[in-house]
Amino acid sequence: MKEELQLLDKLQLNFNSEGLFALNLVLAFIMFGIALEIKPKHFKEVFTNPKSAIIGILSQFFVLPLVTFIFAILISNYITIGVALGMIMVASCPGGNISNFISHLARGNTALSVSLTGFSSLGAIILTPANFAFYGTQFINYTERTSELVRPLSINPVQMFTTVFIILGIPLIIGLQFSRFFPTITEKIIKPIKLVSIIGFVGFIVIAFSNNFEHFISHIEWVTLIVFFHNLLAILTGLTVAALFKLPPINRKTIAIETGIQNSGLALVLIFNPKIFPPDLEVGAMAYIAAWWGIWHIIAGLAIAFLWKNRYTSTIRI
Repeated sequence: MKEELQLLDKLQLNFNSEGLFALNLVLAFIMFGIALEIKPKHFKEVFTNPKSAIIGILSQFFVLPLVTFIFAILISNYITIGVALGMIMVASCPGGNISNFISHLARGNTALSVSLTGFSSLGAIILTPANFAFYGTQFINYTERTSELVRPLSINPVQMFTTVFIILGIPLIIGLQFSRFFPTITEKIIKPIKLVSIIGFVGFIVIAFSNNFEHFISHIEWVTLIVFFHNLLAILTGLTVAALFKLPPINRKTIAIETGIQNSGLALVLIFNPKIFPPDLEVGAMAYIAAWWGIWHIIAGLAIAFLWKNRYTSTIRI
C-alpha cells in the first residue's frame, strides 16, 4: 500500500497560476454564500449560551487535529508523508460549506451549525496554519526518528496566514455586509448560491485533476479507504466530545456533522499555493487526499442526514 501511494506523492500536478486563481474564486464564492446565512442573532445566541459552541470549536480545532495526528502515527507504516500531511491539512481546516445544509437535513440545531461555521471560519485565519505547522512538523520529526527518508518541509506562516485571511476573511466580511443591507435579495439567493457552490467545487476538482485522472483512478481504492476512515473518525470525534460534555442529542449530531464536514477547498488552495509549498515539493498525495475529502464528505454527509433526520429531534438548545 505504501509503495503504491508513493507514486501519488511524486505526481507533478498540472496546476498553474490561472488554475489557482480560479480555485480561489470558487472558494471565495463559497465563503460569501456561507456569510449570507450568518446573522448577528446567531452570535448573540452563542454568547448567551456558549457551552455547545465552545465544545464544537474545541472538537473541530483542538481535538480533531490531535486525533488525526495520532491516527496518522498509528498507520504511518502504511502511508506516505504526503498522505499524512494531507490528512493533517484537512483536519486543520474549518467546517465545510455544506455543513449547515447537512445539519438542516438531519434536523439538527441549524442555528448552532451556522454559528460554528462563522466562528470556525474566522478562527481558521489563525488556527488552520498553526495546527498544520505544529502537527505537520511533529509527524515529520516522528518519521525522521524512524529513519524514513523525508524531505524537510518549509512552511511560510506569514504567507499561509495571508492566504487564509484573503480567501476566508474578506468574502466573509463582504457577505455579512451584503446580508445586512440587502436582506430581501439575500433570502432569494442563499439556496441557489449553495447549490452552485457545491456543483462548482466538485466540477473544479474533476477539471483540475483531469490531467492526472488515470493515476488517481489507479489508486482510488487506497485513497478512498484512508479518507473513509479519517472522515468516520472525525464524525465519531464530534459525537464523542459532545457526549462527554453531556450536550442534548440534537446538538451532538450537529457537532458531529461540523467536525466531519471540512473545508477541503481551503486545503487545496493552501496546497497549491507555490509561496507556501514550492513547486519542487512533492504534494501530489496531499492534494488528492484533500480533493477526495471534498467529494466524499458530501456523500457521507447526505448519508448521515438520511439516517439521523428522524432521530435525536428533542428540543433545540444552544
